[in-house]
Amino acid sequence: MKDTIASLPLDAYPARTVQTLRYNDMDQAGHVNNAVYSTMFEAGRVPVLYDPDKRMPPDGCHFSLVRITIDYLAEMTWPGEVAIGTGVTRIGNSSVSFRQGVFLDGVCRSFADSIVVLTNGTTRKSEPLPDHARAWFEELTLRT
Repeated sequence: MKDTIASLPLDAYPARTVQTLRYNDMDQAGHVNNAVYSTMFEAGRVPVLYDPDKRMPPDGCHFSLVRITIDYLAEMTWPGEVAIGTGVTRIGNSSVSFRQGVFLDGVCRSFADSIVVLTNGTTRKSEPLPDHARAWFEELTLRT
């Protein structure tokens, strides 16, 4: 499975965003610090989860990240721009699973699988995904 994920090209991901690597993203070993990858994956998810044109998130709700696993395939160094590809792999009752890849120079350097849950802002409990959210996530399904 990991080989399949790593071999997906950026254009296989329905949603894409670009981030500029910063000098302060580097660690003492001279490569982008592992903690920065989590921020890059978040930068790829946020435009999908918080898009007012798609009425996302649904009124009175927000999305809570409940799981993320990150695999590191190759190091990255500053300077550069990375592209983050994002695709939906599963739509549950109140949760959505994502697969994402971070690409530098057209090569996947890291990938992540994550799960977010739609959370009611008042009760702080999970909330079923409304139809419009399901339809949006279906548009973003990753097809391997």
